[in-house]
Amino acid sequence: MKTVYWLVKREFWEHRGGFIWAPVITGIVFLILNLMGIVSGEVLGARHGFHFGPLEGEDIASKIRSLDPHQLQQVGSALDLAMLSSSFLISVVFAFVVFFYCLGALYDDRRDRSILFWKSLPISDLATVLSKVIAAVLIAPIIVVICGVLTGLAMLLLFTITLSFHGVSLWSLLALAHPFQVVGFLIGSIPLYLLWALPTVGWLMLCSSWSRSKPFLWAVVIPVALGVMISWFNLMGSAGFKSNWYWRDIVARVLFSVFPGGWLRDTAAQQLGDNPDHIGNFFTLSNSYAVLATPDIWIGAAAGIAMLAGTVWFRRWRDDS
Repeated sequence: MKTVYWLVKREFWEHRGGFIWAPVITGIVFLILNLMGIVSGEVLGARHGFHFGPLEGEDIASKIRSLDPHQLQQVGSALDLAMLSSSFLISVVFAFVVFFYCLGALYDDRRDRSILFWKSLPISDLATVLSKVIAAVLIAPIIVVICGVLTGLAMLLLFTITLSFHGVSLWSLLALAHPFQVVGFLIGSIPLYLLWALPTVGWLMLCSSWSRSKPFLWAVVIPVALGVMISWFNLMGSAGFKSNWYWRDIVARVLFSVFPGGWLRDTAAQQLGDNPDHIGNFFTLSNSYAVLATPDIWIGAAAGIAMLAGTVWFRRWRDDS
């Protein structure tokens, strides 16, 4: 375990630009853009006489004081979504970082011949692959959650301070939000992300370990080409099953599972189809962990582990000389 620990530290030393600075810079840019938007709104409002109130002569403070408990709950949900929005943007950037990190994780070592150095050390191929998986689906998400939480809290304070200049009590707005619930949701989603991302991580690292060149093309072309063939046979009436299943459960899982929150797709279709107003109460751990009762996540995780086993094998025997 000590070897794996130092190997994981090595991954962060070599990729701290993607794992650390990318989410930090994304959060800072997100806050700056929102601050610019708020300042622009305030300046334009003062210059042209715009009002925040929905009705002429009624400001937003009096409007909030007239809300009933259900409407106040919706305001709190909106504040929670404002916190989650920053985490969502950082997560999208993080997903691209993990995608290309896994693609080059083992291929780059063979391309620059540094694999000869690492194989000269008493380090097993299993430990090498395991350290890269841990860095991608466990340690990096923790950093993203920390950046998302800090950015979300700063975003929440930015909104509430802005509204306080319009007569809305800062503490009354903060009391409506549920920051601890949002933080708990983000932290509690990390184990689910680990399981959900395994098919994509396994497939990308498998391509990274066996492809002699251009692992990106192999990783994308193979599943997409098979999907096009299946769709063509389906169009000709020769296939015995719908191609939608392949695109949804194969291509999407092996290429896009590194994007956080994908496990909520079925739950979202069921719960938000008839009640889109309940989106604020949708992002809870109970909704997230409901996916553990479905075979999709377990089949994907088993397939990802099998592909990682193939990755270790190719890492051991692949010779590009």
